Order: sequence, then C-alpha cells, then structure tokens
Amino acid sequence: MDEALRRSAAHVLTTEVDLPMLSDAVTHHLQRVLRLREDELVTVTNGRGSWRECRWTGSGVEISGEVQMSAERSQLEVAVAIPKGDRLEWMVQKLVEIGVDRIQLLTSERSVVRWDAQRTRKHLERLQRVVESAIEQSRRVWSCEIVGPVPARDFLVNVPIAEPGGRSMCDSDRSIAIGPEGGWADDEISIAPESISLSPQVLRVETAAVVAATLMAAHRG
Repeated sequence: MDEALRRSAAHVLTTEVDLPMLSDAVTHHLQRVLRLREDELVTVTNGRGSWRECRWTGSGVEISGEVQMSAERSQLEVAVAIPKGDRLEWMVQKLVEIGVDRIQLLTSERSVVRWDAQRTRKHLERLQRVVESAIEQSRRVWSCEIVGPVPARDFLVNVPIAEPGGRSMCDSDRSIAIGPEGGWADDEISIAPESISLSPQVLRVETAAVVAATLMAAHRG
C-alpha cells in the first residue's frame, strides 16, 4: 500500500478523481464525525484503481497530488450461502477489508435465509453501503462487487467448494463457495469439481468465508 493511502486522515469514494466532488453525507462525516482539521490529507478513489491526494479545506477537498493508478490484481471471489441476521453485514465488511473483489450470494438446498425480489433489492442496497464503507476504511482503490443471490446448483459447476476432507488451498485458487449452516447437500457436492478443506473444526458460514478469503489473499500475495 502506498504510504499516502496508509497515513491519510480519510479515504473517500468519488465518481471521478480528476475533479473530486463529495456528497453532502460524506462532507458531514468528515466535518462532524471525523472532525478533520484544515489541510489534513484526504485520499480519493473512483474504485477502479485510480486515486489521488487531496487536502481538506474545511468544507470540501482540493487537489494536492497527481492521479495515481494501481496495477490490477487477479480477482478473488467468495460465493457464500447467506448467513442469518447481522452476520451477513459483518461478513461482507470483513471480506472487503481482506481484499475480495466479488461476493456472490447463494441459495442452497439447506439455506435458512431466502429472499424474495423486494427483500433482495433492499438487502443489496444496504450491503452496497457496507461495501463502500469498508473500502474507505481499508484504503482500497479497487471496488468490490456484490451480486445475487443465485441457486447454488447454477454456480458450483466450475467452482471448488469448502468441505471437510478436501485438499488444501493452493497458489492458483481465486474462487471458492461456502455452504450454509447445515452444510452442502449431497447433490451439490457432486456438482462441484473439487473441495477445499479450510479447517479441521466446524466453522460458521461467516467464519469460513473470512478464512477462505484470508488464505486466497495470502496466496495472491
């Protein structure tokens, strides 16, 4: 991570880095919540790899550095059966902070949580806000896509699943699917090309997702 990103007083998503514009909500957050002092360093990013240094003016930002472009990395994807309650938001937050680039929500045979169309739209809107907050907190310059849910059977054909007794994570792994609390159904296991063991213990859905993301991020370097 660039030192400017690491030491910035705040990191903000904006539509364009050429002429950064802050929303009223972001301005209020910097003014009233973070209480930034005038001339403190603020970095801005478009979530597509571009970012630059700015300075806080007290009511907005002014440009103080050239546009930087971070090299694109190999994409990490975690597909996961939706956990219950607020554990979903916690999981999404941590996956973004670790460096996952795509979160695919799944509905499997043993899933407890199932959304209708209206709930899906509402939940995805809320989760997108979680994603954006985590991007800013972790100083990411590449965004994270969150999509779904889709039936697990439609997704598992080309993706390894997390399952006890599987092989260990390796350098080439960039995608994995995490099952629901009750585990994968037998026919779902049979669809997947292979399985990966994350731990000798039984893990919660959100714990397994974080472990898998951490291992893949470590192998990606």
